[in-house]
Amino acid sequence: QLQLSESGGGWVQHGGFLRLSCVVSGSTSDDYTIGWFRQAPGKEREAISCISDSDGTRYYANSVRGRFTISRDNAANTVYLQMNSLKPEDTAGYYCAAKYGRSWFAPPSDNEFAYWGQGTQVTVSS
Repeated sequence: QLQLSESGGGWVQHGGFLRLSCVVSGSTSDDYTIGWFRQAPGKEREAISCISDSDGTRYYANSVRGRFTISRDNAANTVYLQMNSLKPEDTAGYYCAAKYGRSWFAPPSDNEFAYWGQGTQVTVSS
């Protein structure tokens, strides 16, 4: 099993940046994929980025491509989400999730990720 813990959320002005971190613990010796999801009040949860373990294959939702960058430090079992040029519509709870294996559905589905962190809030003011 895997345990995940996010940090790095907060309040930022339009155009600002934040970096979210997701620390993974537990049975990390097998390949696992990390996904970042977000959910705003009254909206469905959205997969915004994923990164595989072995070759670093990445996925970005159209809504964040070009502004967000996902990366991972396998030695530290940590995945980062660098969020630049933030917009008010990026305001949401952000969650990292994990699944064993190297691939994901197209687009990624929250149903395929078995392990979830507690979430961190990102608020972008206009």
